[in-house]
Amino acid sequence: MHDNVFDRYHAPHGTSESGSLLHRLDPRVKVLLTVLFILSNALLPDGAWLAFVFSWLLILAANPMAHLGLDFTFRRSFVALPFALAAITAIFSIPGKPLADWHVAGLTLIPTDMGLLRFVSILIRSWLSIQMAILLVATTQFPDLIHAFEHLRVPRILTTIIAFLYRYLFVLTDEVFRLMRAREARSATAMNRRAGGSLLWRAKVTGNMAGQLFLRSYERSDRIYNAMLSRGYIGDLRTLNAHTMFRRDWLILCAGLGCLVIIQLIGWIR
Repeated sequence: MHDNVFDRYHAPHGTSESGSLLHRLDPRVKVLLTVLFILSNALLPDGAWLAFVFSWLLILAANPMAHLGLDFTFRRSFVALPFALAAITAIFSIPGKPLADWHVAGLTLIPTDMGLLRFVSILIRSWLSIQMAILLVATTQFPDLIHAFEHLRVPRILTTIIAFLYRYLFVLTDEVFRLMRAREARSATAMNRRAGGSLLWRAKVTGNMAGQLFLRSYERSDRIYNAMLSRGYIGDLRTLNAHTMFRRDWLILCAGLGCLVIIQLIGWIR
């Protein structure tokens, strides 16, 4: 089983798991602060640059607390930024002072200053939120995340669906690797010649592999579910980590809420 395909949990380097402050923090506190941080970014007005900087400094300060390095989230956040480019239409749809007049393929595109301000603000909000989410999954194991959602009164049906979706992604990935190994074991390549046949032949092989993947994944998931029932599964996801709120957790929760209030004050008071 390739358990590192989707799992982004990072134990602190050079120390035990209990040695990192963020790793030892109650998962309910981490989930709550992450959700409130993302909500705080969404509520900030466009162009609140000082508040955005303060939010980023808060994330940079949290990285060393997890023994992950100062730029851990920074280096991993750019992979999701292209999805934020979907908001690029805001440059041309928000009323404001025209910055240019572009004629492309018979269309007239007029970027405005307010549109550009809205787009850059959305891009920064998304970038900061992604970094906070990366920090959360890097310091919290998946079962603890699910239990934190349950403690925070997220509907049980949603947490169960998320948990099974996450776990069966590993099953699906394992089946894909097995099919790839089987294909390579049955393939032979002559020296200095291209392997495989025509494009139609490759499409047929790919279609057969996709069908086999569906059938094998469905059968294996059914076997896994029956094995879970035989071992006493009744719909509850269990964890070995006891979730107890200590004074440290309450203090960090209050400090985090205070920082978010300060960020809102900086963003709205000009």
